[in-house]
Amino acid sequence: MIKLAGTTYRFHPLFTLVLIGSAFTGYFLEAITLFGIVLVHELGHLAAANGFGWRVREVQLLPFGGVLVVDELGSVPTWEELVVALAGPLQHVWLIILALLMKWLEVGTASWWDYFIEANIMICLFNLLPVMPLDGGKVMQSLLGYLLSYHNTILYSVWISMFLSLGIIVMAILQLINGQLPLNILVIGIFLLVSNWYAYRQLPYHFFRFLIGRGSRVSLLLSRGTLAQPIVITKHRTMADTLKLFMREKYHLIYIVNEAGRIQAILPEQQLVSGYLDGKKPGSAVSDLFM
Repeated sequence: MIKLAGTTYRFHPLFTLVLIGSAFTGYFLEAITLFGIVLVHELGHLAAANGFGWRVREVQLLPFGGVLVVDELGSVPTWEELVVALAGPLQHVWLIILALLMKWLEVGTASWWDYFIEANIMICLFNLLPVMPLDGGKVMQSLLGYLLSYHNTILYSVWISMFLSLGIIVMAILQLINGQLPLNILVIGIFLLVSNWYAYRQLPYHFFRFLIGRGSRVSLLLSRGTLAQPIVITKHRTMADTLKLFMREKYHLIYIVNEAGRIQAILPEQQLVSGYLDGKKPGSAVSDLFM
């Protein structure tokens, strides 16, 4: 763990093992090259996050990329998350252009620049896979957020990521059966699967963080004016189930209707969120807030 310019950089054990293994197998230069590429990739994310004023807790460095650990979980505009997610892969564009220029100027050895270009392409494309916590997974989650409720967005993102992670593992096993030795692919697939299983277990916490930060997001939406997205329910529906219908980029008015379809009450979403966070039981009916 290294702290530099107020930011903590943490080496994932997997990255440390790669560096140690490369030193013993004679591929240390290649490993250091990968480290430099990954670092620049993460600095792209960090610069974008700092530009938006996000609270960055640490940068975790992995052999195939990294993870920016931030305190903003669903509390910032979706477009900001898209920019931060894509800021990493965009770094590979100028790195490849730089390598082509150096190769053209015959600076260094052509074979090393070829490896540098190949490593950039590999890391960039891999990080764009729609698997959390890769950049492609974050882009997928952000785009799903425009179509689905926030709860379903994070739930489906994790399930899709686990399914694709399992696919990576199966692909590695099939290559192993065919006499190849894809240990790096197998390890990465297992790492992604375990990470997403852990994320699945943390979904309630993730959603609760979204609700806590909902107040500031709603204030921003109301300050510039926004169309309300109605949610129609009966008075017996629980607060917890109603909150799971909230969309990240929408402001909601909750219409409570009876069996005949007549409106009994209209609640602004702030009232529902406040009632839930103030200690109401998750199974409490929405009618407890107005009856």
